Amino acid sequence: MVALSLKICVRQCNVVKTMQFEPSTAVYDACRVIRERVPEAQTGQASDYGLFLSDDDPRKGIWLEAGRTLDYYMLRNGDILEYKKKQRPQKIRMLDGSVKTVMVDDSKTVGELLVTICSRIGITNYEEYSLIQESIEEKKEESTGTLKKDRTLLRDERKMEKLKAKLHTDDDLNWLDHSRTFREQGVDENETLLLRRKFFYSDQNVDSRDPVQLNLLYVQARDDILNGSHPVSFEKACEFGGFQAQIQFGPHVEHKHKPGFLDLKEFLPKEYTKQRGAEKRIFQEHKNCGEMTEIEAKVKYVKLARSLRTYGVSFFLVKEKMKGKNKLVPRLLGVTKDSVMRVDEKTKEVLQEWPLTTVKRWAASPKSFTLDFGEYQESYYSVQTTEGEQISQLIAGYIDIILKKKQSKDRFGLEGDEESTMLEESVSPKKSTILQQQFNRTGKVEHGSVALPAVMRSGSSGPETFNIGIMPSPQQQVTVGQMHRGHMPPLTSAQQALMGTINTSMHAVQQAQADLSEVDNLPPLGQDMASRVWVQNKVDESKHEIHSQVDAITAGTASVVNLTAGDPVDTDYTAVGCAITTISSNLTEMSKGVKLLAALMDDEVGSGEDLLKAARTLASAVSDLLKAVQPTSGEPRQTVLTAAGSIGQASGELLRQIGENETDERFQDVLMSLAKAVANAAAMLVLKAKNVAQVAEDTVLQNRVIAAATQCALSTSQLVACAKVVSPTISSPVCQEQLIEAGKLVDRSVENCVRACQAATDDTELLKQVSAAASIVSQALNDLLQHVRQFASRGEPIGRYDQATDTIMCVTESIFSSMGDAGEMVRQARVLAQATSDLVNAMRSDAEAEIDMDNSKKLLAAAKLLADSTARMVEAAKGAAANPENEDQQQRLREAAEGLRVATNAAAQNAIKKKIVNRLEIAAKQAAAAATQTIAASQNAAVSNKNTAAHQQLVQSCKNVADHIPQLVQGVRGSQAQAEDLSAQLALINSSQNFLQPGSKMVASAKAAVPTVTDQAAAMQLSQCAKNLATSLAELRTASQKAHEACGPMEIDSALNTVQTLKNELQDAKMAAVDGQLKPLPGETLEKCTQDLGSTSKAVGSSMAQLLTCAAQGNEHYTGVAARETAQALKTLAQAARGVAASTTDPVAAHAMLDSARDVMEGSAMLIQEAKQALAAPGDADSQQRLAQVAKAVSHSLNNCVNCLPGQKDVDVALKSIGESSKKLLVDSLPPSSKSFQEAQSELNQAAADLNQSAGEVVHATRGQSGELAAASGKFSDDFDEFLDAGIEMAGQAQTKEDQIQVIGNLKSISMASSKLLLAAKSLSVDPGAPNAKNLLAAALAWFFKGTSVFYLLFFYHLCSDRAVANSKPLNP
Repeated sequence: MVALSLKICVRQCNVVKTMQFEPSTAVYDACRVIRERVPEAQTGQASDYGLFLSDDDPRKGIWLEAGRTLDYYMLRNGDILEYKKKQRPQKIRMLDGSVKTVMVDDSKTVGELLVTICSRIGITNYEEYSLIQESIEEKKEESTGTLKKDRTLLRDERKMEKLKAKLHTDDDLNWLDHSRTFREQGVDENETLLLRRKFFYSDQNVDSRDPVQLNLLYVQARDDILNGSHPVSFEKACEFGGFQAQIQFGPHVEHKHKPGFLDLKEFLPKEYTKQRGAEKRIFQEHKNCGEMTEIEAKVKYVKLARSLRTYGVSFFLVKEKMKGKNKLVPRLLGVTKDSVMRVDEKTKEVLQEWPLTTVKRWAASPKSFTLDFGEYQESYYSVQTTEGEQISQLIAGYIDIILKKKQSKDRFGLEGDEESTMLEESVSPKKSTILQQQFNRTGKVEHGSVALPAVMRSGSSGPETFNIGIMPSPQQQVTVGQMHRGHMPPLTSAQQALMGTINTSMHAVQQAQADLSEVDNLPPLGQDMASRVWVQNKVDESKHEIHSQVDAITAGTASVVNLTAGDPVDTDYTAVGCAITTISSNLTEMSKGVKLLAALMDDEVGSGEDLLKAARTLASAVSDLLKAVQPTSGEPRQTVLTAAGSIGQASGELLRQIGENETDERFQDVLMSLAKAVANAAAMLVLKAKNVAQVAEDTVLQNRVIAAATQCALSTSQLVACAKVVSPTISSPVCQEQLIEAGKLVDRSVENCVRACQAATDDTELLKQVSAAASIVSQALNDLLQHVRQFASRGEPIGRYDQATDTIMCVTESIFSSMGDAGEMVRQARVLAQATSDLVNAMRSDAEAEIDMDNSKKLLAAAKLLADSTARMVEAAKGAAANPENEDQQQRLREAAEGLRVATNAAAQNAIKKKIVNRLEIAAKQAAAAATQTIAASQNAAVSNKNTAAHQQLVQSCKNVADHIPQLVQGVRGSQAQAEDLSAQLALINSSQNFLQPGSKMVASAKAAVPTVTDQAAAMQLSQCAKNLATSLAELRTASQKAHEACGPMEIDSALNTVQTLKNELQDAKMAAVDGQLKPLPGETLEKCTQDLGSTSKAVGSSMAQLLTCAAQGNEHYTGVAARETAQALKTLAQAARGVAASTTDPVAAHAMLDSARDVMEGSAMLIQEAKQALAAPGDADSQQRLAQVAKAVSHSLNNCVNCLPGQKDVDVALKSIGESSKKLLVDSLPPSSKSFQEAQSELNQAAADLNQSAGEVVHATRGQSGELAAASGKFSDDFDEFLDAGIEMAGQAQTKEDQIQVIGNLKSISMASSKLLLAAKSLSVDPGAPNAKNLLAAALAWFFKGTSVFYLLFFYHLCSDRAVANSKPLNP
């Protein structure tokens, strides 16, 4: 048989060898021969490798089975076979969000791999689970190709798709085929697959003994209930929500779990989230759970879910033929472990059910699915669907499970009971070996020589001479730190992906460097108060963004240093790429903020240019780092550390330039000295380890000691570099985490070094020295980390009050709840007395140390009040102890405890409040920084996001958050600048609470977009940023709630201050306008400000109406909320009014606008003041009357302000003109016409045509600029006047009084329709986004056209009829 010549490519080192095989050689033997003959293939276990026949389409490549021969695959000479590892990592995501990486055999089918995957996770019944490929571009061209020819069918198909999305059917779940491999189905190595239960067969057996499956079952049931797959009643939904709250938050805590704590979208289906009392009902169910553990609550949740009629049913939306008609209607087809059912698509009620035992056969085609019930039913049941194959696989899977379980039960004699003990099968892959008998042939030994005589042949040019010389002496050249690329090993796929990320980041850095060459060009700004406030706000916002972006750059740099520390084989290159992406994306965004800030920093000579220079230095340092970490650079480790240190220095200089260097130089010096102390201690440990290595006898152990010591020295040098990088931004939690992570690496390396020394020698003295040196390293490391933690907690108010205050609050609650048990009340009173004693001593100590005498007196007075209350409580406790049965004594003790509680709040109020507000400032700052990072990550991921819908949703949520970040930053700055100002604190609280909803939406959008981002580094960055933002929002929510409780109801006073400030700003703007110095702010245009003012005027009116209602009812809380909303709306109104005045070219109109807006502010301040007074006397009739009068005046001022908008006065003039013209129709009789009928008719025709054209121009002008509406309305009023005159002239042609009266009535209708048309156009031009405004304008236009048409027809009908009668003559007989 002719030998088969094949090219064998060893994939891991890209070596290609040509080898010959017999065609009958088994694949297993071929692999063995390859390992023997090719040295590069002798790595790893032989069983992990195989031969792969590749193809241009990766899905068509095949693995050669070990038991088959080569000729089975019809190979030809020259074919290339790849010898590579069959094992590959695969990421598996659970429904709870956790991701596990499992090594799978690429040559096995999905069904075989599920055994491995489920066993690794802890799932025994693997046959009931399957995998879903989420990130796939669904191509529905083939399924809808024929529908494109028929628009009706295409429209019907779209309706079905919308219905599918609404019903959450299983049609769109892309289940992997169990009979094919990952590669054959296009599953990429970097793709994450979703593990989900597909078959609900033995889930009844899942309980607390199987926590893994219980958790997966709970998460799947919870998600299906929340998204509406399982319809539930409101009562059931609240019961499920109670169990879910028990699972997530533990037992119910009364003072913590109260309305406002839950995000109802995460606990109820969307149809119940806005139902009144829903959260209270959930907490009642939560309270009923008692002390139930998490596992028990999950068992209860799943058990309750099993009772739902839709549980365990896989639904498919199909079309079936309507009975008695040739028409297809939508229907749900459900498949369970027992039956196939027809289900109503609206109510999900079961219409018909067929047990699986009655299904004889089934057939699936690309467009239909048919069931044959044999003798159980006369006809087939056929439906139209494109998911026939999926339905077929589901039914077949259930039947296979049933048969398999039945065989197991038959074999072991078990009863067919579902609740019986479930059998577990352990399946492990085995390899078969083909044994073949060999027959030996007997022969004689042949002798020969392997040396053959040489043959000397002359060259083509004949004999040549040769020279004899001496070889030169050997020379040696040493090159350090470099390697020729041709000698480097090939890059792995992860390294190649990192190279792509680095190249992209390098382009971004270069672009940022180019952008930083010049500042932004800003339009000229005014010097009024609003302009100065705008500049200051922009400066603060830019500084905050730059600071947060520098924090991210330094944290990313430290992450790169930590991640690239070990062996390149063990490096997580995806995480490295994520860190590099974070650095480059933040540098890009930072360059924009630096350019804006440099343009605003014109108060100091050269400050803007110095800022740009510092930013360019940072960009250059980032570029050096990117070059050093390239896998192909071959740069030594020290180059990376040096580049990272340069980034730290450049970051510190940039923060100093913007005045945001929160870390003082002394702290940085101490931090670096502590880091160097760790390095020095580690150097001493290395020397001690070197002594151990010298006496070690075993070479292997000696090498381990040397390697451990080297790693210890390297990790400490990395710690020093990391400290140098993050020291300027150590206030950032992410930077602190990176420094702590570097410290953990040092700690692990020290432990490894100690263990290696202990294994290498038994010398007690040497080991004692190593242990002592290691202890010094650990102590130095602890000092460093403690220094970092002290900075993280610095600035906190007096902490000695916290524990005592918390104890007092908790113990007083216990006393209140122990009424009737005198012994318990006395015991709690003793604890209370000790806590108050500690608090009094702390306050006296602080009073003695206080420099300010006023503060010292306040502390001493508060301590005395607290001591007196404590004495009264002690006396009451003694009375209760002496008379345990006396209820009066117990009541006195309760009252004394209440008084002590009040005294404690009064004594420690300032310290507690200061701490709470400080906590809110930190939480708000971190939330704003996290949001900025998430926005940058979203923009970076936009390029590789293949899902347009997810991308658009993320972009919209980012815009909403970006609009709220400035308010949050301004709130933090104001609270820090005015620490004792209640208005500033309330502004911070309000901005924090307003930030929560858009922030939560952005987190949800980011998490939804992560699976659709193809770039793994960008996806990881987006996922991490979303996670950090969610954590920051949770802290912000808690801090804002506590701050709101601590600061008390100050909304009304704060609203008054805000309105007064707005009034002053408008007065300042008026003075600037008089001087001709009022300039529009950047981004303001006349059209934008006009629309803002129009839309905001309605918001102001709505909030004021709410303010009046709440004040009349005497509800202080809701009145405060309404006052806050009114002030916020007035702020937007004032900004819009100033923008209109600054943008208009008419000085008179500008002055009128500012005056009217100031009148609105003045009236609003009076209204809020009256509302505040009305709260003191809820039923006072005089207060209500004054409120109504002030509200009417404010409404009048608001209308005047809107009427000052460009074009509005012209519309009012046109309306007035139409009204004046219409007075001509009020006369009793019309004069006779002086024109002929033909002349009057011609004039009327022309006037009607002009009026209709003008009406269309008015409608068109509402979509243009304000000047267009002014011109169109003026022309419309002129044309209406001409039309009215022509109509009256034609009315004079009428022969009878009745005809004239009817004509006059029609003209009055047209006059009314014209006025309504102008009013609708005016309303739309003021607020184009108002609901139903366009419909009202369209209706007014239709009414106008209808009026003119009816008038025309009726008029000419009567007039022409009269003319015909008048002109008729009798016929002669």
